[in-house]
Amino acid sequence: MGNRIGLFGRGILAAFLCGMGLAACNSAGGLVSPDVTNAPAAGFVDISPGSEEEFIVNVGRRIYFDQGSAVVTDEARITITKQADWLKKNKKWLVKIQGHADDPGSEAAQKTLSTQRANAVMAELVKLGVSPKRMWVKGYGVERPVTDCDELACKSQNRRVVVNLREEFDDSAPR
Repeated sequence: MGNRIGLFGRGILAAFLCGMGLAACNSAGGLVSPDVTNAPAAGFVDISPGSEEEFIVNVGRRIYFDQGSAVVTDEARITITKQADWLKKNKKWLVKIQGHADDPGSEAAQKTLSTQRANAVMAELVKLGVSPKRMWVKGYGVERPVTDCDELACKSQNRRVVVNLREEFDDSAPR
């Protein structure tokens, strides 16, 4: 019985310390998004070179932005550089760059900001040698949230650009 209480007590202590650590992280008060841009994707097995799965798992397709900003951060540039290198090797893929927002402001402002974010990522990819003829942007504003919450760390996941591979142009591509 003594060991059970000891394990239980240690579990409570661990949960408390973990909670204190999270509270400390959240008490910073800044509006900077957490660095989840370079987090690895999970859930794929048997990844073929040049496949969409390889792009998602080994390169990453999401780039995150700070609140109210369309400025590409240094952390985001790491992923964009990997994307550009991969896309230059795998020229069969077209690229739809989808901007999203979850920032204060009107619906129109959200659409504008999400389009600016997508354009910023496209400009970086072009700078790194990816042909602009293979890419197009679409700003969705708040239409497609990944999460629905009020906490900064949670909402920041909606302030993103998703680089999606396509085999053909869709209706949102300019002609």
